[in-house]
Amino acid sequence: MTQDATSPGPDGPSSSQDALLLALASLMEPLAALCVAKGLPFQVVEEKLKESFIAAARAVHGGLPAHRLHSRISTATGLNRREVTRISSKAGGGPKENKRSVVAEVFTRWRSDPIYRNNKNQPISLPRQGAAPSFESLAQSVTRDVHPRTLLEELCRLKLAVQDAEGDQVSLQQDAFVPHGDWARMLAFLGDNVGDHLSAAVANVLGDGQQHLEQAIYADELSQESMAQVRTMMTARWQEMLSDVAPRLEDLMQADRQAGRAPDQRLRIGLFTYTQPMATTLPKPTTQPKEASS
Repeated sequence: MTQDATSPGPDGPSSSQDALLLALASLMEPLAALCVAKGLPFQVVEEKLKESFIAAARAVHGGLPAHRLHSRISTATGLNRREVTRISSKAGGGPKENKRSVVAEVFTRWRSDPIYRNNKNQPISLPRQGAAPSFESLAQSVTRDVHPRTLLEELCRLKLAVQDAEGDQVSLQQDAFVPHGDWARMLAFLGDNVGDHLSAAVANVLGDGQQHLEQAIYADELSQESMAQVRTMMTARWQEMLSDVAPRLEDLMQADRQAGRAPDQRLRIGLFTYTQPMATTLPKPTTQPKEASS
């Protein structure tokens, strides 16, 4: 997509902003549903939105001297100077720093490293201790700052792994790192995954559309039985990609370390599917799935 969403479209600024508002409705409706379901009041969300607007304006105009910055932020956001000053005074730190999850890394390596997979490309059960392949060696290949027992207890608490009755063997229980029963961690994944996806899409819209890979395939007029097959198919595709890509990323990280290159870039690769019943008023679709990209 080559049209800058902040620039006037072919029908002028109003048309461009109307299109943006339409897109925002699609983004805000599921977030509003989540907030209402969990009793988070609008005033709290509004305050967070103000903070985000001010942070975005500060990033654009950060080179201005302090005595002019609040006025420029006020103009860019539509918030009055008093609000800008109030919110800026309580804002702490810089941009969000994504924390490394060693538990997620242990899970991912267990599913992707050939040492810990069988000839059917499935993760094997591991002895709790001992030389590789063991859970102890797996955990220590990720970090030596956290004891393997602690990592195993966390995987079991999240229902991602299980330890046998004697305690000598451990097995994975899930195909994906979805920590059931851990509300805080599930929300953290929502923020990280959807946040990075949205950041990629916004960067493409504001740029020339080539900044980040962001593609989708859309299809309708499918039955529930077909949807079950699609889920199975996409789960298999994800496992194939995980098994192929994760070791390659490890190789690249090792090559960077050996070459002394600055390790200052982070990456998130995702795959998702979403299904819902079709609205009866939808227009007749084409006979082929449609590819969408930004």
